[in-house]
Amino acid sequence: MTAPDGCATPLLMLRIQDITYSVEGRPLIEGASANIPTGHKVGLVGRNGTGKTTLFRIIRGELALESGSITLPSRARIGGVAQEVPSSDVSLLNTVLAADTERAALLAEADTATDAGRIAEIQTRLADIDAWSAEARAASILKGLGFDDADQQRPCSDFSGGWRMRVALAAVLFSQPDLLLLDEPTNYLDLEGALWLESYLAKYPHTVLIVSHDRGLLNRAVGAILHLEDKKLTLYQGNYDTFAETRAARLAVAEAEAKKQEARRAHLQSFVDRFRYKASKAVQAQSRLKMIAKMKPITTPQEAALRAFTFPEPEEMPPPIIQIEGGVTGYGDTEILKRLNLRIDQDDRIALLGKNGQGKSTLSKLLADRLPLMAGSMTRSSKLRIGYFAQHQVDELYVDETPLDHLRRLRPEEAPARWRSRLAGFGLGAAQAETEVRRLSGGQKARLSLLLATIDAPHMLILDEPTNHLDIESREALVEALTAYSGAVILVSHDMHLLSLVADRLWLVSDGTVKPYDGDLESYRALLLARDKPAPKADAEAIKTAKPKRASRDQLLALRAEVRKSEARVEKLTDMREKLDEKLADPSLYEPGKAADIETWQKKHAECIEALARAETLWMDALEKLEQAEAQ
Repeated sequence: MTAPDGCATPLLMLRIQDITYSVEGRPLIEGASANIPTGHKVGLVGRNGTGKTTLFRIIRGELALESGSITLPSRARIGGVAQEVPSSDVSLLNTVLAADTERAALLAEADTATDAGRIAEIQTRLADIDAWSAEARAASILKGLGFDDADQQRPCSDFSGGWRMRVALAAVLFSQPDLLLLDEPTNYLDLEGALWLESYLAKYPHTVLIVSHDRGLLNRAVGAILHLEDKKLTLYQGNYDTFAETRAARLAVAEAEAKKQEARRAHLQSFVDRFRYKASKAVQAQSRLKMIAKMKPITTPQEAALRAFTFPEPEEMPPPIIQIEGGVTGYGDTEILKRLNLRIDQDDRIALLGKNGQGKSTLSKLLADRLPLMAGSMTRSSKLRIGYFAQHQVDELYVDETPLDHLRRLRPEEAPARWRSRLAGFGLGAAQAETEVRRLSGGQKARLSLLLATIDAPHMLILDEPTNHLDIESREALVEALTAYSGAVILVSHDMHLLSLVADRLWLVSDGTVKPYDGDLESYRALLLARDKPAPKADAEAIKTAKPKRASRDQLLALRAEVRKSEARVEKLTDMREKLDEKLADPSLYEPGKAADIETWQKKHAECIEALARAETLWMDALEKLEQAEAQ
């Protein structure tokens, strides 16, 4: 296949030609076209509800088109994760191996074949598909998704639905379909699994089409973005950041053209309005009316207005708000985390790192006062309020009630207008306010759960995978809200972009305890990806002469944000120290009988001085990192 200029034209894996599909008479996709070349990795993006999952079902042949066509090469195999692996007594490893149906059939036939020619054909084909390394490949995929050697020999029935979804993902990756369709695969992965998947997809030998709102994955694992908007498909070359920049430029041009057209339309209409009924100008007026009618509107598709989250502001509390010394916690008599020596101030932004099963959720529940301390001591500020959002809480909403019903139960003393105002502050408009929860989208349910978690203006907000059902615009809005929020944030997420912009401290949960992680997120990512690889021999001279890698725009923005947050923290603690200085200088404090008060205020002053010293160190470190990055 050759292009007119003599260059080879890439073979197409998927041709989408002028397709239209409607839901209940409402067009969801209309006259959409796109071509995906063989071997390309493409991210399918678009706001929630635009029809991305529907497009996948059309490609798989599960839904019938009204018009247009979907074309794939003959014998092309399509694979995707439709549902979790059912509970069974089959081991995880054998479940994944069975996904390669050709290999399984050939091995079964090899046991019974008697014809020498057929036996030779079977063995040749088994060699062609690399059947003898299959077990090692399957084990490697399962390990990357969080299953150790012992887990791989256990039956599927031993694992919960979320973990069986990982097995289903492992199975489709192992089967290596020609066209791999993945719909939000990181929603049931932790950070470690998500980073492994990024690396795996980047090297996947066939075509990939992936629906994702994970900006990091779309930047590192795909080479093109297919955008579904206004019922149409547009293919952009490059990763997500390139798409965002290109799209912004196109929108700016379209908006400028639309303004010019509107000005011309207004000018023509003004002439018509003035002279329509004047006989001498009637012909010219009619001519201008025809010109207006012939004007083709220039559409300026815009992302929905940033649906900001509005977190209520808590009052300020002296540091620390939580301090644990020699802590031990777990379930029943089983100790999960030990040797906990942790301190949290109200201005902390802490990301919890660590593999699933190491205790991130256990620590979150301890901090949220949902698990007891089995040993050691934990002090909390009096009147401390904590907001807690976990993945499962979205499923614990009352599905037969509306969002208004939820607020009516929690805030019966408030007026309905106040309930609606609260909902609007979390992007839930009038229509969603009166819709039963069962009929809301995943993103709308997540917004309602976030509203309920923050309704009491908590001093500390614990968020466990808050972005799973949020589109990219909503995730950016969440980043802005968390940056403006004046309480502490404890964050568990597989979204590296979110973590990099929000967290300024990292805690690693591993080996039964929790310790500060001294590196940054990029070094943690590199550590995870190199975990199972043999360490390369470093060339000392090359290391000396190697030029430092220039910081990306996102990295510079994150460093600047860290400097601003650090500076704000120092200013806040400096103000607090000055107030405490004034308190300690007040003669009335030293009147007889106030010894206990003096001790309390002196302790608060010492804690403030300690926090200020730590904040100043973090500020200087942040400034140094930024200066180094800008100098590269």
